[in-house]
Amino acid sequence: MNRFNIRVYGILIKDGCLLVTDEIRYDIKMTKLPGGGLEFGEGIEDALKREWIEELEAEIEVGQIVYVNPFLQVSMFRETDQVICMYFLVRAQGELKGEFSEKAWDFEDKQGDQQLFRWIPVSELSEDSFTFPIDKAMVRELLESPYLKGIS
Repeated sequence: MNRFNIRVYGILIKDGCLLVTDEIRYDIKMTKLPGGGLEFGEGIEDALKREWIEELEAEIEVGQIVYVNPFLQVSMFRETDQVICMYFLVRAQGELKGEFSEKAWDFEDKQGDQQLFRWIPVSELSEDSFTFPIDKAMVRELLESPYLKGIS
């Protein structure tokens, strides 16, 4: 490995549900949270805000950091990258735009890069809801945290 790949993601909970994104990238199906990679010359919160504008055309307020992976994770897309993910509570400042579905992988066309958003009830949330090891670890910790107390 010879470089860090720093990722930032937003945790948005509304009406007892967590916003996730189902995507096809590089012919790989994945479920994760909205967000993406930090660019050089960019702050962490600025990167997260940019990603939400790009993906959902939505301004967000970035809140508390909830999780950073404490373990080594090699990127499944580039073996030379060590992945570091940071997860923040966020609050949307207006309407979320983008394609939404109630079903996972509800793509009309299964070819090329695609993205849909959906809400998962917190009561149905598990590590199996996500694709990548860091996301799975984050969900395990999130489910045991005070952030979801009182949400059903």
